[in-house]
Amino acid sequence: MELTTLQIIWFALIAVLFAGYFMLEGFDFGVEMNVGVLGRGDEARKGTMLATIGPVWDGNQVWLLVAGASIFAAFPEWYATLFSGFYLALLLLLLVLIMRVCAFKYRGKSEDPRWRRAWDRVHVVAGFVPPLLWGVAFANIVRGVDIDAGKHVTTSLIGLLNPFGLLGGVVFVLLFWLQGTAYLALKTVGDLRASANHLLGRLVWPTILAGAAFLVWNQLAHANTQLTWIPLLVAAVALVGVTVAHRLRREGWAFVATSTAIVAAGVQLFGGLFPDVMPARNDAALSLTVANASSSEHTLGVMLLATGVLLPIVLAYQIWAYWVFRHREDPENPVARPRTLGERATAGYREAFEQD
Repeated sequence: MELTTLQIIWFALIAVLFAGYFMLEGFDFGVEMNVGVLGRGDEARKGTMLATIGPVWDGNQVWLLVAGASIFAAFPEWYATLFSGFYLALLLLLLVLIMRVCAFKYRGKSEDPRWRRAWDRVHVVAGFVPPLLWGVAFANIVRGVDIDAGKHVTTSLIGLLNPFGLLGGVVFVLLFWLQGTAYLALKTVGDLRASANHLLGRLVWPTILAGAAFLVWNQLAHANTQLTWIPLLVAAVALVGVTVAHRLRREGWAFVATSTAIVAAGVQLFGGLFPDVMPARNDAALSLTVANASSSEHTLGVMLLATGVLLPIVLAYQIWAYWVFRHREDPENPVARPRTLGERATAGYREAFEQD
């Protein structure tokens, strides 16, 4: 393949990886947010909520690792410039994600209510902070930052907290919270399911209004193509579809709609960014593009070959994991005891990855 073709393919792959990460990890963050909302004062509820994502959250994080590694290998100039200006925010994100791992692993190690409440607070923080940081970061990437001749970002941390960036943070929080609430309605029973459905109806309209403002603002002010009106409209229709699915109590469709909205929003952001990867607000000549920020043709070709082999394996594993844990969480009616060899294999996998 020609270098230009490889550059375009890798930009598209990175967009797919981040959209996949936001779709899969978004409901994890949303469930953790709800630990402090729907689970307030009820330890049993909190445990049930975390059990819905316990077997899958770590697999969902793989998408972030692959996306970050892909930027580093395919577009090293983008990676270096990004970290020169977003280092503190990304460091905070990393610290929160590390504490999140500890919360998942340590919460069930003691029956002491104070111990569990402490880790539940970590879950709530780990639910709200990463979406906020991701929203601010991606809003500033598509908006553009000041870049000097040495390819260093000169925009200050305060400068990143501009109205468009803050709106991006709010939209990411609302989208993920909405998706996580839809996921809880789909994966739980009884009072918790009813509470999740009630909260879903309250969250959807603020999400629609904030999301519409952010995506239309981005399209009019920062997008490099008119084609990104298409994913914007898809996101809008999907969010309106959440209200219809909610009224009909079609919880599966509500979750699909929220997931579609997140993916469409990601496509709109990345599609409007292309061919830039880091626009320079101070001087367009200093902007990083897919052409001047990429690795060599050989590097991109070898990486593409490896991705073609390994990515289907990752997808197959995740599909299997979601199939194994497709049941609703019902503490009073555990999954039936397995009989066949296939059922025993599935039960063994479930037992290995389920968390208290």
